[in-house]
Amino acid sequence: MKTLTERKMNTTINNKGYEFDRIADIKRLDFILQSLQQSVPPGSSVLDVGCGNGVISRHLGKHGFNVFGIDVSEKTIIQAKALTSLPNVQFKVISAEQLVADGKKYDAVICSEVLEHLKQPSLLLKVLYDCLKDSGKLIVTVPNGKGPREVLVTKPVQKMQTTNSLLWRMLFKFKTMLGYSGATPQSAADDLSHIQFFSKKDLEQLSTNNQFKIVRFAKSNFVDDVFPFSLFTRRIKWLQKVDSKIADLLPYQFTGGFFSMWAKEK
Repeated sequence: MKTLTERKMNTTINNKGYEFDRIADIKRLDFILQSLQQSVPPGSSVLDVGCGNGVISRHLGKHGFNVFGIDVSEKTIIQAKALTSLPNVQFKVISAEQLVADGKKYDAVICSEVLEHLKQPSLLLKVLYDCLKDSGKLIVTVPNGKGPREVLVTKPVQKMQTTNSLLWRMLFKFKTMLGYSGATPQSAADDLSHIQFFSKKDLEQLSTNNQFKIVRFAKSNFVDDVFPFSLFTRRIKWLQKVDSKIADLLPYQFTGGFFSMWAKEK
């Protein structure tokens, strides 16, 4: 079995500086980096909430940002620290709520693939509002709750898991044989279940309700991570690239996920 250090080295070499391998994840990472580069000064302070194993934090750190990654999962923070040697990237097991007491304000906050796991996302957004400078930017990415993956994969699978049906047990064995696991390239946390399913309208309303305004919006992929397409796309990169381009051409309801940049309402 490879060590964390060996995995880190291989990932960087094989993916030309990206620790993510999937085109949709790389597209998300590019959106985050470009949004920050266009809206906050070089070397700005960035808070990465729900940072997982730190893949986003490290990428931003390599581009000169001073990043503080936080997560409530000790397991993922241990992994993040083991994979990170950048002096401008730090990690800690702490909740965003605990940060408010410190009074520090950040130039930008990253909340990537986090809100869908929370029962009350507004509670976190209120905290992030307080953590941001007045001119700061909040980057939010979430799956499209009415998109192909959530409708055709996530919701049915979670229903099967809840009932522990025979079909779920057979599917679990099949997925295990194919090398699928519950962990993601961003996080190995024990529970990554989706609780919230946001449409574009839901996300816009959520931002307004919490004194934010969405100033930039983009799309993720189309069906490259929907079974049975995923059997082919996870092995054939150009299919992922085509799928990503198709998503950009289709209406928002067909995208697998939303990328957005939020500004504080004055």
